[in-house]
Amino acid sequence: SARPARWAERESGKAMKTVCVFAGSSRGVSPAYAEAARELGREIAKRNLRMVYGGGNVGLMGECAHAAQEGGSEVVGVIPERLMPKEVSGQTVGDIRVVKDMHERKALMAKLSDGFICLPGGWGTLEEAFEMITWQQLGYHNKPIGLLNIDNYYEGLSQFIAHACSQGFIRETHRDIMLVESTPSGLLTTLAEYEAPEDIVTMIRTESMKKDDEMEQRRSS
Repeated sequence: SARPARWAERESGKAMKTVCVFAGSSRGVSPAYAEAARELGREIAKRNLRMVYGGGNVGLMGECAHAAQEGGSEVVGVIPERLMPKEVSGQTVGDIRVVKDMHERKALMAKLSDGFICLPGGWGTLEEAFEMITWQQLGYHNKPIGLLNIDNYYEGLSQFIAHACSQGFIRETHRDIMLVESTPSGLLTTLAEYEAPEDIVTMIRTESMKKDDEMEQRRSS
């Protein structure tokens, strides 16, 4: 069921206006990946959202950025100095922000964005997604993070997360921080309706205080 977007009110007092897209620098094997990237770009433009991405014009990153810009969206590419050469990343689409390293890149992308979407990708895409998820779990932000599950690309990852929950390494209340949808429009709508759960630090402190109160009550009785 849809949940009210109170996270947006806590963040800035307004609805999601900028979405960050993490994606592979490869197009992948299936043509469906590139088509989904273009469809996501078009949907971002249709909803009058600004797009932030990792810069360049290669792979799924480039496909999505070009489609968003062609649809009328403002596009911001954040790229580290090391990846600047055109033979590595190509020409960045839209406004370019050059940063020192990958740490600065993620920090700026997070600062500029109200939500995050992951298209199919490799190590870099997964690392970016998990860092945003971890930051939310710890209470550093409450912005939504969603995976675009094209051709069941993220099905195995979803099964692994379920396994991690069953083994006690991820709390059930934080399992749905990683949102998963199969269509760009569906995922953008889910992000817009998202309400973040209570962060784990607050939960642990509350649980600890409750235990202390119970112990004090037992001593007093």
